[in-house]
Amino acid sequence: MVVEKEVGLMKKLSKKKVIIEIIVFLIIALIIVFLIYLNVRIVDDNSGFTLKDDLTAEVYSDVKVKDYIDTIQGDILSFDSIDTEKLGKQEISFIYLNSDDKKRRGTFEVEVVDTEEPLVWVSSSYSTPIGEPIDFEKTVICVDNYDNKPSCQIEGEYDVNTPGTYNLTFVAEDSSKNTFSRDFNLVVYEETVEDDNSKTPASEESGAEVPVTNFSDVLANYKTSDNEIGIDVSRYQGDVDFKKVKDAGASFVMIRVGYQVGTGGEYELDPYFKDNIKKALGNDLKVGVYFYSYADSEKEAKKQAKWVIKQIKDYDISLPVVFDFESFNAFNEMELSIFGLNEVADSFIKTLDKAGYDGMLYGSKNYLNAIWKYHEEPVWLAHYTDNTDYDGEYMMWQMCDDGVIDGIDGYVDIDILYKNSSSES
Repeated sequence: MVVEKEVGLMKKLSKKKVIIEIIVFLIIALIIVFLIYLNVRIVDDNSGFTLKDDLTAEVYSDVKVKDYIDTIQGDILSFDSIDTEKLGKQEISFIYLNSDDKKRRGTFEVEVVDTEEPLVWVSSSYSTPIGEPIDFEKTVICVDNYDNKPSCQIEGEYDVNTPGTYNLTFVAEDSSKNTFSRDFNLVVYEETVEDDNSKTPASEESGAEVPVTNFSDVLANYKTSDNEIGIDVSRYQGDVDFKKVKDAGASFVMIRVGYQVGTGGEYELDPYFKDNIKKALGNDLKVGVYFYSYADSEKEAKKQAKWVIKQIKDYDISLPVVFDFESFNAFNEMELSIFGLNEVADSFIKTLDKAGYDGMLYGSKNYLNAIWKYHEEPVWLAHYTDNTDYDGEYMMWQMCDDGVIDGIDGYVDIDILYKNSSSES
């Protein structure tokens, strides 16, 4: 009995010792964790840096924390861009190392502002026959970079039923009180009846030929080892002899796959698309396609992109699939900001990119500078000149719309495709 009691006592002492050791271990572990926490924890501290005087950011601009730091004792560890897609104040926090190489969290406030006036394209003078209303909402482009619908008004009185010259002012204002103002004239005139034979076109009087751009001349003057020369076609070129086009030196063709019938309208296949693409591919021409769009929302643009994919999935599309928006006479009524329209285009292009195609944006020089200024996608530049002075990046250049080439009766656009994603003319 005595032995059994001693054994039991030893077991109790041993268990108690184990418990004590566990408690001591846990206490030591907690102390170590706490010390580590004290050593690595990020403390809020604005004393290690100073800020610049201007703590504003232009809407949609690309700004980072470092752009607002004047002096700092250590190094900035946060390099994320600041969200500038919404106007107003926002608190910015960032991590930096102070002079003791300890992490600190700094905070400051940035105000996102819009200082850009609405974009208004208004001519210095307009004219209309007496009694004929003029729709300035469709005649004058009045849009804003941020607002979906800026205030666009005409100041001054005019009467289309009374002949005369009216001095008017077009005024536009956005929600940030940025204002555009420009004077213009409206001439209301009485029509006169003239003998149809009283006038002879100047070209007939002089016997001058209408200037054209010969494809052979473009080949001779622009072809290099870093580019390819081709054309773009739609139903307006009618039946195309692609063998002759190929023999003339073209190496690619951009084909219109279809178009939207106005804002909110249905999608129509170009009546020559299937014939064009089969014959182009059959003559070993590289092929890309474009879709003429009236898309007024990202949802609509995605829907259009999926429709295009369905039409082209059975063909070898080795060149870009292009978003072609030229419906600026309908832009005002779409109630889209310039940034919003850029997002519409991006939606179309990114949907194509995800499907394995190369999405691209089509635009003229003026519209690329004024409207498509927020895009980051490859560009098909339209600028009808011998040497473009567009200073943005572009992958393809539509250099004329008066081209002539064997295989096509009438005019055709001539294009230069560059092997690099950006080019210089």
